[in-house]
Amino acid sequence: MMSRMVILLGWISLLFSACAGNEEFTIDGQVANAGNIKTVLLYEGDRKLDSVFLNERGSFKFHRTASHPRLLTLEAGNNRYHLILQNGDRLTFRADLMQENDAYEISGSPLSEKIKSFAGTIAEKERFQAELEKSFASQAVGLDDTALMNLRQQFLPEYRKRMEQYTEAAVQFANQHDDLAGFYAMSTLDPELAEVELIAYADRIAGRWEDNARVRQFSEEMARLKRLAVGQPAPDFESLTPNNQPVKLSDFKGKYTLVDFWASWCVPCREENPNILKQYHTYKDKGFTILGVSLDGNPGAWMRAIRDDGLEWTQVSDLQQWGSEVVGLYRIQAIPTSYLLDPQGTIIAKNLRGADLETFLKKTLD
Repeated sequence: MMSRMVILLGWISLLFSACAGNEEFTIDGQVANAGNIKTVLLYEGDRKLDSVFLNERGSFKFHRTASHPRLLTLEAGNNRYHLILQNGDRLTFRADLMQENDAYEISGSPLSEKIKSFAGTIAEKERFQAELEKSFASQAVGLDDTALMNLRQQFLPEYRKRMEQYTEAAVQFANQHDDLAGFYAMSTLDPELAEVELIAYADRIAGRWEDNARVRQFSEEMARLKRLAVGQPAPDFESLTPNNQPVKLSDFKGKYTLVDFWASWCVPCREENPNILKQYHTYKDKGFTILGVSLDGNPGAWMRAIRDDGLEWTQVSDLQQWGSEVVGLYRIQAIPTSYLLDPQGTIIAKNLRGADLETFLKKTLD
């Protein structure tokens, strides 16, 4: 009788132990060649959730709870490893800090294992970006602003090409993995270069994983991005000319209009002005015009730049610089920024400069 009671109590103990274990996730990790690194950090987005010390063998362990799958980042020194964990996951993690970020081993978390299968693609993109930045920096030494702009234009086609390839890979991965691993891959894309793909993906996952903060933030950001996406009506606004005459963007309906955000103090803007002036002269009699929107705060500098650069089209500014309402309305984060509108006021292209603007106008208006 006593032996039966012991066995029964043992099973009850195991049952409660298993239930308790499913109310958290664990990361059982080991880091080789840690050097001077003493701790491993766990992040959710930019928020640090936890940190633990490495023992003398380079081992560590995390215990956390996650009522729903959470997108997390494990950080050891300069190495970052992306995971998706939920209660019940028993993740085993092994990494060597002398190797690349994608050279790690995991098991015990199906979604994290899926991310691992995409880690090599991410690492390849990051290596390309680092090499391109290093090459650009070495060639940029001693160049003036004009030469620097020309050098940037030389690097841009290769960068765009590689980022387009990366975008295609991320979209393909997300199509194959209709879960948070696919979401993670899409969240690594550049909104400026993958706007169409990101908006389409946000529409596809609308209403899903709403208990996940990262997904909610992504959906909110995509909603803001969609408002200014190609194919959307450009938000109307009103501002003042140098002579204090009110002008509305909607006044320009009926023509293809380049809305050019610039400032007298912006060197890249001033360097782009001759090209914009050239396109204006070429296409102003073919239904094309420009509305210049300045982020200046000094009216004298603004009007002097208009005169010196020979800008013949309508110019407006509220002289509030980055505090201007139009900055928030159009989510301006840097200048030059531009939107090209069709005669109905619909956005048909964004941030076309140099040869890209000339090619688009030629294709559209010739």
